[in-house]
Amino acid sequence: MAELRVPKLNTNDSEYLLVEWLVQDGDSVHEDDLVALVETSKAAEELPADATGVLRHRVAAGAWCRPDQVIATIGGDAAVARPEPASPPAAAGRPEPSAARDGLPLVTAPAQAFADEHGVTGEQLRELGLKVVRKADLERLLGHVRDLPKAQRAVARAVELSHSTIPAAYLAVRMDLAGAIEHAKAETRTVRRPIGLAEIFVQAVAGLHERFPLFFATLEGDRIRLSRTADIGVTLDLGEGLYVPVLHDAGGRTTKELASALMRHRLAATTGDFRPSDLSGANFVVTLHTEGGVVMAIPFVFPGTACALAVTAPGQDGGADIGLAYDHRLINGREAALFMHALKAAVEGLS
Repeated sequence: MAELRVPKLNTNDSEYLLVEWLVQDGDSVHEDDLVALVETSKAAEELPADATGVLRHRVAAGAWCRPDQVIATIGGDAAVARPEPASPPAAAGRPEPSAARDGLPLVTAPAQAFADEHGVTGEQLRELGLKVVRKADLERLLGHVRDLPKAQRAVARAVELSHSTIPAAYLAVRMDLAGAIEHAKAETRTVRRPIGLAEIFVQAVAGLHERFPLFFATLEGDRIRLSRTADIGVTLDLGEGLYVPVLHDAGGRTTKELASALMRHRLAATTGDFRPSDLSGANFVVTLHTEGGVVMAIPFVFPGTACALAVTAPGQDGGADIGLAYDHRLINGREAALFMHALKAAVEGLS
C-alpha cells in the first residue's frame, strides 16, 4: 500500500492547511491524478497521487498537516482507518474553500473570503483562467497593495533601529553538529518532547552566561548593565512575520522545560497569541536559519541586546557555519572568537 505524504512546500512553514480533498474517500485514482489541495503561507498547491488504487483519507479537510506527514493511503483494500478530524484551531475563523462548480475554478478559503469582501464576481474568477484561485491572485486582479503584517512591522522597526544605532561585527565558526543531533534524538526519547538545534544552542549559550557576561549585557550610554540570568530569545517565522519569544532564565531550566516552552511558543506563533512577557526581556538572541541549503546567515543585533547567534542546518558531513553578530561597542573580535570557540566545545562535546 502506498502512502501519500505531504512534501516540503515552503521553507518558512512547519505546518500547512489541508484545504480540500479533490477526490472523495474511497474513490479510485491513477498515478499523477491531483487528489488534494494544500495551502501554505504563500501558495496553494495541488498534490498528485504517487500510485494507482483506492484513495483513503487519513487527515480530514480543514486540518493542519506537517511536511512528510501521511495524509492518505492508496491501495486495493478499502478497509483502512477513518480520517483524523480537523483540529478546531485549524478551522476556527476560516471559511470553507469553494469547490469548482458551474465552470468556476476551485477557490481557496482565504481567496473566497477576499472575493466576498471585495465583490469579486464569478465571471472575474473564470477570466483568470486558473484551476485554483489563491488570495494573491485576487489581490493582483484588483491591484491591491498589501500592508506588512503586524509582526513584520515590528521587525521592520527593530531592523531600522539596529542598523542606525548598533555598529555590528560578525564572526562565524565551523561546528560539527553530528553528535549534537544524535544527543537531541536521545533527549527527545527521554523527555518526550521534541528536541532540536534550537534547544541545543539555547542550553549551550545559557551555559556561557557566567563566563562571558558582556555577551548578555545592555549598553546604556557609556555604562554597561549586566544581567543576572540568561534570557534568550529564539526567532520563529511561520510565514506571517518574525516573532522572538524569550526563554527567561534559560540556564536555570531543564531540557524538558525548555522544550515545552518552545513548543508553546511555536503554537502561539501560528496565531500571534503571545503574552507581552513572552516577547520582552531578551538579552541574547538565537536566530534559526535551518532551511535546507542555507550555509551562512548574518542576523541583525536586536536593540537592547549585544549578540545574535545564527544557527544553520548541518550539511551531509554534519558540519555547519554558526555565526555571531555582535555589538562592537561592547565586544571586540578576540572576545567574540573566545566565546564562539567555547560554544563550539560545548556543542561538540554532546554525545
